[in-house]
Amino acid sequence: MVNSYKNMNLEIKITKREIKAAVALTFFSILVFLAFKTIILFNLQYEEDLLISQENSSPVILVDNKIFDDLSLAAKSYFIWDIQEGKKLGGYNEEIQLPLASLAKLMTVLVASELSTNGTKITIKSVDLESEGDNGLIAGEEWKFSDILDFMLVTSSNDGAQAMASVISAFKDIPVGETERGVFVEAMNDKVKKLGMSQSFFLNETGLDLNEKVSGAYGSSKDVAILIENILQEYPDILEASSYSQTEVSSNLFTHQINNTNQVVETLPNVVASKTGFTDLAGGNLAVVFDAGINHKIVVSVLGSTKEERFSDVEKLIWAALEKIFNDNQKI
Repeated sequence: MVNSYKNMNLEIKITKREIKAAVALTFFSILVFLAFKTIILFNLQYEEDLLISQENSSPVILVDNKIFDDLSLAAKSYFIWDIQEGKKLGGYNEEIQLPLASLAKLMTVLVASELSTNGTKITIKSVDLESEGDNGLIAGEEWKFSDILDFMLVTSSNDGAQAMASVISAFKDIPVGETERGVFVEAMNDKVKKLGMSQSFFLNETGLDLNEKVSGAYGSSKDVAILIENILQEYPDILEASSYSQTEVSSNLFTHQINNTNQVVETLPNVVASKTGFTDLAGGNLAVVFDAGINHKIVVSVLGSTKEERFSDVEKLIWAALEKIFNDNQKI
C-alpha cells in the first residue's frame, strides 16, 4: 500500500514537471512567433516607405557610358545632350567649371538677340576694334543685326562681339559711371541665373582671358548644352551660318568673305550649329549641334582640349553618340 502511494506521488510530480515544461515551451513559442511577426511587419513597412520615397523623389537616370569610356580624348570635360529626348547620352566632368573662351559668344548672341529688333543697326566704332584679333571689320561700317551676328559667330570675332554688346544702349539706360559693355555683361549674368547654368559667369562679352590667371568667362560643358538648347528653342535660325565652312556677309561698305573657325564643320555629319573657343587659359573648346535623324538634335560640348584635338575629340564623340542611339533603338 505504501509503495503504491509513493508511485502515485512520483507520477504526480512528474506530471507537474511536464506541465511546467510545456507551459514554458508554449510561452517561448509565442514570444518567437510575435518577434518573427514584428520583423515581417517592420520589413513590409520599410519596403512600403521606400516605394513611397522613390515615387516622390526625382528619378535617378543612370547613363551607360561604356561606349565613351573607350575613347581616347584630350578634353578635360565633355557633355552629350539629346535635345529631342531630353536626356544625357554621355559625359565626363560635365559639371566642373572651366574657362569658356569664345563659347562665351553664344551667350552674347542670345542676350543681343533678346534686345534687338528686325530693324536694329550696329555701327562699328574705333573702340570696338581694340580687342585682340582682327577679322577685317572697319570703323564706320554699319551692319544689319543679323549680318553682324553671322560674321561674329563664324569668324569668332572679338571686335564683332564688342560691337554687339553696344546694342544694349539702344534699349536700356546706361547708369552714370557704367559702360555699355558692363551693363551688357550684367545682362549676360542675369540670363545665366534664369537658365540655371550653375557653373557659369561672365566677366566680358568675348571670353578673352583678362590676364594670365583670370578668364573672361567660366562655365561647364553641361552649361554650354543648356545655353545652346535655349538658343535653338528661342531663336531656331540664328546659329545657321555657323554650320557652313564659308559664307559671305555685307555691311553698308563691304562684302566680307568669311571662313568658319571650325575647320572640320563640313566633315562632321549633319551639323546644324557650331562654335569654337581657344585661349591660353581655356585650351581648345568646341560645341557642335548635329542631327541624328529628322529634327533629332544632339549637342556635343568639349572643354579643356587642345587647339587641334578639340576637333578630333568632337568627331569621336559624335560617332560614339550615334552608336549609342543605334544600340538603344535596337533594345526597344
